[in-house]
Amino acid sequence: MVTLRCTKKLLRQLRTAPASEPCSPTTALGDWYANILLTRAHPLVLCVSDQSLLSVILAARELDTLASRFQKAVREHLLVLGASPQDVEREAAEMHQIELGPTASRSVLGSMRELTFAVEDELQRGRFPTIKELQLYLSTYIMGPIGMRFPCEVALDLLHNPRKDSYGV
Repeated sequence: MVTLRCTKKLLRQLRTAPASEPCSPTTALGDWYANILLTRAHPLVLCVSDQSLLSVILAARELDTLASRFQKAVREHLLVLGASPQDVEREAAEMHQIELGPTASRSVLGSMRELTFAVEDELQRGRFPTIKELQLYLSTYIMGPIGMRFPCEVALDLLHNPRKDSYGV
């Protein structure tokens, strides 16, 4: 079980009400936060793990399929980062059930704001020809709330040691 904690702006686009009391996550990477980014090229959805600050970026088209596209994108990104297939399958199994909820952490929202600036800047520069390359870049973007570590390192550590204490983002 995982909650996709959407900003009010994204919830309006989804035209749905969040769960009143989301369940606790059973995933190693915790809940994920999501916001819609209105970029020049096309709208995107930025999703960020609340435990590792790992980012996944999706096109904001067909928002009714957001949950299934999100699950697939997380699985693919974790494999690209070098997570073991067993760890990825365990996380994917726990992510099978997704509910939508409101945001709950100002720290994660602050990190998302920083990542949003990075996405907008990189899209303007045109350094990364694909969203997947930009997503990979964000996985190596040092973040203060996780102890000045890379989100990819924290994510892989959490996947490999799922019972490890939270990084407290």
